[in-house]
This record gives sequence, C-alpha cells and structure tokens, in this order.
Amino acid sequence: MSGPAASVPGVDVTDVTAAQMAGTDERLAAALAGDQWAFAGLVGPYRAGLLVHCYRMLGSLQEAEEALQETLLRAWRSLATYQGRAPLSHWLHKIATTACLKAAARRERLPATLAEVGHLQPFPDNLLEPLDPAQVAQAREGVQLAFIAALQLLPATQRAVLILREVLCWSAAEVAGYLGTSVPAINSMLQRARATLGAAGPIEPGPPPAAERAIVARFMDCWQRRDIDALAALLREDAILRMPPEAVEIIGRAAVVSFFATEPADGRLDLIELVPVAANRQPALAAYLPEPTGLCRGYGIMVLTITPTGIAEITGFPSPDLFDRFGLPEHRPSGEILTRR
Repeated sequence: MSGPAASVPGVDVTDVTAAQMAGTDERLAAALAGDQWAFAGLVGPYRAGLLVHCYRMLGSLQEAEEALQETLLRAWRSLATYQGRAPLSHWLHKIATTACLKAAARRERLPATLAEVGHLQPFPDNLLEPLDPAQVAQAREGVQLAFIAALQLLPATQRAVLILREVLCWSAAEVAGYLGTSVPAINSMLQRARATLGAAGPIEPGPPPAAERAIVARFMDCWQRRDIDALAALLREDAILRMPPEAVEIIGRAAVVSFFATEPADGRLDLIELVPVAANRQPALAAYLPEPTGLCRGYGIMVLTITPTGIAEITGFPSPDLFDRFGLPEHRPSGEILTRR
C-alpha cells in the first residue's frame, strides 16, 4: 500500500471560470441573506467530492452520508464566518474533516487488521457521476476498496493528515493551522501514516478494462453453472475473501472455493442470481436469493479486486440496504434482467 495516496489527485473543485465565480458570489450573497435555495446551489457542486472525502475518512457509506449532512448543516449555520480568503471548497472540506474526526472518535476502538474493519462499506460508482469525468478517472486509486480499508487502520488524525496532504494536496502549513499543531508534527504524522499503509501491502494495478470485463463474465458464468473448478481457476493462489462486518478472512484459493461450494445457499450457487454493478471504481456483483413467492431478494454485494494474474480479493457485504444506493431494487422477479435505475 506504499504510495497510493501520493499519486492520487484531489477531488477539490477550485478551477472555476470568472463567470462561475461571479455566480458563486451572487449565490453567496443571497445565502448570507438567508436564501436556502441559494445555499443549496452554492454548495451543490461540492457535494459529491465532500461525500468521497467523508467516505475516505470513515470507510462507511452510511457514516459518510451522515457526516456530509452534518457538514452542510454546520456550513449553513456558520456561513457568516466564511471570509473568502480560501476557496469555498477548502472551507467546506475543513468542516467535513471535523465532522469525520468526531464520528471516528465515537467508535469503540481502532481496527488492527483489515479483517477487523467491520464498518467498511462499498461506494457505488454511480455516486461519483456528479464529479468531473477527468477527476473520476484520476481518482480511481483514491477510492479503491483496499486503500479505503487500509486508511481505517490509521488513527483518525493521521488519516486526516494523509488525506489532506496527499489526496487533497493541502500544504503542511495549511494542515498544521487547521489541526492546531506544528509543521514538524504534521510531517511526522504523515510519515507514520505512510509506514502503516506500506505495511498493508501495495495496491496492484488492474488488467486492461476489456480483460477485466471478460474475467467478470467468466466468474458469473462459472457461478451460475456451479463449476467450482472453473471458478477456482479465476482466483489467484493467494486469493482472500472478507465479509464485513464479520471479522472473517478466508485465505487461499482452495479455502475460498470451498466456502463458495458449501456456504452461500448451501453451495447452490446456481440459485443465486448475480447482477453486475460497480463500486470503488472496481467491478462488483449484486447477489439475489430466491424466495418461495417467486421473487428474489437482495442478499449482498461482492466487490472484486482483479489483477493481471487473476482475482486477488473478494469482499462480500451482506447488506440488502445497500441495493438502493446502487440503483437496484431490494426485491425483483426471478430471472428478470436488471439495469440500474
């Protein structure tokens, strides 16, 4: 995991035209006068980026959405304190970081291993759509599930320092001023954060998109045919299966396929219908289980980490409530071909 953050551009939106700035000034003046619609228009362009920032900080989509709402409420209440010395997005990210630090402080303890990151949730790619397409493409590594999970191993303040310095590209002096500490202290925290991420292991590049799509298609075909041997052939020898919120880590191709052959629907993989989706800029699959009524109900989301040598990790989230965020119904007729809403 050494070095992903250093190459991740920020998602901050500060490169605006003079016309856009004039529009911002008009909305700011109206919002300061109490116009909530003007405030909504003022902060609207930053919502997606702020949500991604909160997700990086917290690793949980639900908690990130709550932190975003707190951020916008605090911004509305304290808008009069915005002096305009820095871009509005910068001011909003400060508020969002504070909200996330408070949320992180409410957790019982810091996870020691990736398997213990029980609050981890996937981030649907459709929530990235409001971002500029170039930023989405550039930020791929910054929302990859392995990177998000590894961030959760850091103490919250170290996590904030790393994200603000290397993802949002704030200066050490800016971060020190925000956190009320010194530049040497910020540099020290950044060094420790990098060391922890490095110990978690590197993020490997994925195969070309066409090859990745082919692997996903073969995975779905093998799954539906219950071809365990063919399924195994798609996995790397050191493949890992994790299932937050359970502290479960199944390591090795043989152990992973043994789980699939016996556990989901008692090994009847052919009964589980898979729908391709995308999460964390990675391929993912939504799983539906049949019910006696003839309907299928949402069971969970599997996020696949695919490398040129095969599927390295499968992270399963048994959370039907996530389906709506992916634009999928929680219940649907069996055999129905789905497209995202």
